[in-house]
Amino acid sequence: MRISSFSCSFTALFTLIVMQVSISRGQLAPSETRILFQVQQLLEYPQVLQGWNNWTNFCYLPPSPSLKVVCSNSHVTELTVVGNKSSSSASPSSPKQNTLSDNFSIDAFFTTLTKLSNLKVLSLVSLGLWGPLPTMINRFWSLQALNVSYNFIYGQIPQDILSLKNLTSLVLAHNLLNGTVPDLRSLVLLQELNLGGNHLGPTFPSLGNDLVTIILKNNSLRSVIPSEIKKFNQLQQLDISSNKLIGPIPPALFSLPSLLYLDLAQNQLSGALPTNISCSVKLQFVDISHNILIGKLPSCIATNTSTRTVISSWNCLSGGKNASYQHPYSFCNKEALAVKPPAKSKEHKSSTIKLGIVLGIVGGVLGIAGVLGLLIFVIIRRSKTAAADDHVYSIFDGSVTSKRSVASKKSVRRAVDSRRVPQTMRSAAIGLPPYRVFTLEEMEDATNNFDPLNFIGEGSQGQLYKGWLIDGSVVMVKCVKLKQKNLPQSMIQQIEVLSKLRHLHLVSILGHTIVTYQDHSSTAGAVFVVLEHVSNGSLRDYLADERKREMLRWPQRMAIIIGVARGIQFLHTGVAPGIFGNNVKIENVLLDDTLTAKLSDYKIPLPSKVGSESPLNGQDAFNINSSENAEKEDVYQLGVILLQVITGKLVTSNRALDELRIQLEKGLAEAPSKLHALVDPSTRGTFAYESLKTAAEMAINCLNKESRARPSIEDVLWNLQYSIQIQEGWTSTSGNLGGPHSSSY
Repeated sequence: MRISSFSCSFTALFTLIVMQVSISRGQLAPSETRILFQVQQLLEYPQVLQGWNNWTNFCYLPPSPSLKVVCSNSHVTELTVVGNKSSSSASPSSPKQNTLSDNFSIDAFFTTLTKLSNLKVLSLVSLGLWGPLPTMINRFWSLQALNVSYNFIYGQIPQDILSLKNLTSLVLAHNLLNGTVPDLRSLVLLQELNLGGNHLGPTFPSLGNDLVTIILKNNSLRSVIPSEIKKFNQLQQLDISSNKLIGPIPPALFSLPSLLYLDLAQNQLSGALPTNISCSVKLQFVDISHNILIGKLPSCIATNTSTRTVISSWNCLSGGKNASYQHPYSFCNKEALAVKPPAKSKEHKSSTIKLGIVLGIVGGVLGIAGVLGLLIFVIIRRSKTAAADDHVYSIFDGSVTSKRSVASKKSVRRAVDSRRVPQTMRSAAIGLPPYRVFTLEEMEDATNNFDPLNFIGEGSQGQLYKGWLIDGSVVMVKCVKLKQKNLPQSMIQQIEVLSKLRHLHLVSILGHTIVTYQDHSSTAGAVFVVLEHVSNGSLRDYLADERKREMLRWPQRMAIIIGVARGIQFLHTGVAPGIFGNNVKIENVLLDDTLTAKLSDYKIPLPSKVGSESPLNGQDAFNINSSENAEKEDVYQLGVILLQVITGKLVTSNRALDELRIQLEKGLAEAPSKLHALVDPSTRGTFAYESLKTAAEMAINCLNKESRARPSIEDVLWNLQYSIQIQEGWTSTSGNLGGPHSSSY
């Protein structure tokens, strides 16, 4: 009986102890329970959290890949939530269906989360979060791991993230982040950094040398790989592929003692690797493909082995088994020149001096002649300018007004000043492969025999298809049907012009192929034009989407509109004969992953059957015929785009355009507050008033009803550049692009 009684007492005592331990470890504080329900509500009840209710014991939820809650001492220490609202960079052009609603506030969400003050691990993946990363993130004092990947976080990474001194893992991959990465060297415990799939750049971030994993792929880095990376002795994985990195590969990279995985593919890395470099015995994977490397590979990465995989195709490397998958040496030499100017060779110093003397003599003679010519030019220009100053068109109604002061801040700068515009628009776009002539078979292979699934739409001159070349690059293929009366011999000059349509602010032409009719072998039937592919959507898409529009602050908008103007200027003056009437519409302004503007669907100088429709596309009768003055049509359409960029309102009809133009005129004529009220709210606090005013004046000038009163594209470009100079001066003075009083008058 005593034994039985003792056994029962012991069992009861043991049960009581277990219950007390369970309560102390697993019972969540009521305040944190309420916070988790608030998180459920703020995330708009995602599927993975729909099972939460008043009877849920959060500390005893079975962990899964989609949900994990870990408790310690009545507090949540780990929260992992994985949703199904993916923001994969493969299809970011229409993210609205994958984001949380317009009522979502990222500030309110993170304010609630930071009340879980004991959090050590926070992982919020594919939940449709949107907005800039809030500064109150610095309240996560205990946080060791932060993962907010596959969302729609935009803007810059805040400096406040440097307050998380306990952070060992930072993953912000596959968002819409841009700008320079903060100096992360102060995060001395950080071991994992994954910022891939954003728009970060252009400089390589400053990082601590104790990192184990660095992933910066698919960003906008345009600098060299820093030499300090040779000190990263703990580094096991480095992926900086699909950027625009330049310069040589630091040889020390391959011998880092802990490195297992190295991916440098699809950059603009150049030069030759030293043949005597050594590789770490731990190195298992190396990808240096799609760069502009020359010479021979070092023996330690020359071939694949059972323990090491090496990919080196599509450089200009000699020797080895992959020689057939390399570009010719001239390709890399040409591309390297475009990236970095060549250094002078010491071997040819003496011959260079001799050549310099000869060139100096010739230059002196030409210089004297140039000075005389310049004097004559200045005299003529001054006489014309003096006459022009007495008849200045009003920016409001095109009527002639009296002479205005050149120094007046209210005036738009004179046309003579526009000649100061640098002629950089004549340079071809960096990073494009050489122009080439394709075969019809290559076009059929690229488009899968022009499969309807690859059909994009009908452009101004023909049908457009998406295609994939044999090297895997994505292109657009435009089919331009030709008038049968034009013989191939008469198209030589036009085809030559095609090869020159390559510019930073154009969807550049990569090549072409001519197809002839079988029953008229001497007559060209069609030309397939191969264009570069820009996949980040159009300017119209950005202005139409409330979240994307937030990415376009005033400086970004001015940079985009200047890019459009430079593209138009190149078409007008960068090729001979000039190309006018270029279907300049806001939906034809494409943005690449660095928000660089590229003009698409411009007029290709071919005798097409369809013919290029007027870019005015049914404008009112006051607009001139494109054949008479297509140059000023392009300026008019640029004004339409500029008007939409300033106001954030998309123009859908002539009536809406007129109303918006009149409002802008009144805003310029009245108090600054009137003009300020017309600006897209997304840009308020990010612009200097004088910069806005100059841009608004230019928009009204471009939209003048009298085509002769519209400025030239050079005038437009000069004034836009003047506007951005004002903006840059204001930014450097104010030190920020935000604040409620930043755009004060």
